[in-house]
Amino acid sequence: MFLFLYCSLYITICRALSTTDLVVPFLLAFDFGHSSLKVHLPYSIVQIVLGALFCAVGLVLLVATIFRFACQGKGTLAPWDPPKHLVVEGPYAYTRNPMISGVAFVLLGETALLGSLPILAWVALVVVVNTLYFKLSEEPGLEKRFGAEYVDYRKHVPMWIPRLSPWKR
Repeated sequence: MFLFLYCSLYITICRALSTTDLVVPFLLAFDFGHSSLKVHLPYSIVQIVLGALFCAVGLVLLVATIFRFACQGKGTLAPWDPPKHLVVEGPYAYTRNPMISGVAFVLLGETALLGSLPILAWVALVVVVNTLYFKLSEEPGLEKRFGAEYVDYRKHVPMWIPRLSPWKR
């Protein structure tokens, strides 16, 4: 059972990272005319440390949130197997969307590491599109599935900017 859970989490994390955090930024940073990455050198130590730090924070958030979906919510990111229980602990006690925050942190790390303004624009687009999706589709769906429990959670936990202390039911 543990091996199955581990493999499922690994596959889910890889899928979550693949297109948004790897493929699109690579395409934005690649110079097809010269078959090379458009990297703004020289790298400063601040650029490398900041980029690595943002990527690490993002990966930790992604792993923590996907693990919470599986263990506490008894479900996955997949629409055909959503969490059966509302997850409001861990990173979810601070902000309602820590998974997409993790994606944004990885993208910001890539922006810093590659010095890429197109990737920074991609970060903004990812956040705006997800905000619209959450407001128009995901949040009404969560309210239908979890009722007053979700309404109370949404009232106390901000969408993006984390609370200073964890919310408790």
